[in-house]
Amino acid sequence: MTVTKLARAAGLSRSTVLYYESIGLLRKVKRSAANYRLYGEADAGRLRQICVYRAAGLTLDDIRTILDRPASGFASILERRLAQLGEQMERLRGQQRAIARLLQTTSTLKRRTMLTKEKWTKVMRDSGFSDDEMHRWHAQFEKAEPEEHEQFLKFLNIPETEVKTIRAWSRKYSLGSET
Repeated sequence: MTVTKLARAAGLSRSTVLYYESIGLLRKVKRSAANYRLYGEADAGRLRQICVYRAAGLTLDDIRTILDRPASGFASILERRLAQLGEQMERLRGQQRAIARLLQTTSTLKRRTMLTKEKWTKVMRDSGFSDDEMHRWHAQFEKAEPEEHEQFLKFLNIPETEVKTIRAWSRKYSLGSET
């Protein structure tokens, strides 16, 4: 078969097969009268083995060792690769944990620096709201959108117990203003 057919059969590019031949992983092959490389079933089998080992992450040098001298450390090469994968996975897990911590820290910092109960109350007072008007505002928010009101209060970093208290008096205030 030609280099193109061999490459397609293995799911590789033609240039990869030619590269493997140039570094000696595949043997130099005979050429046709038209100067095409002609590969046999043994070459296809060797290429399939190369693909299996590459999929396992082995280096080309390790693959050459395994293919050319199978008795000289096949198991030790695979065990070494397995240990390397374990180390890489541990590093990746560490990176995953570090990113999760950074995300947690970032979102906490954003909440802390954006708005607090004190800043919100000051904005409302500076805008001319009295305490009674702020109570009506909370009551209307609680009545119209209770879940969003709760989320807003949490966004202001108000402790959970105080959020519950504010929501409870907002509901009572709303009921009292209707009568």
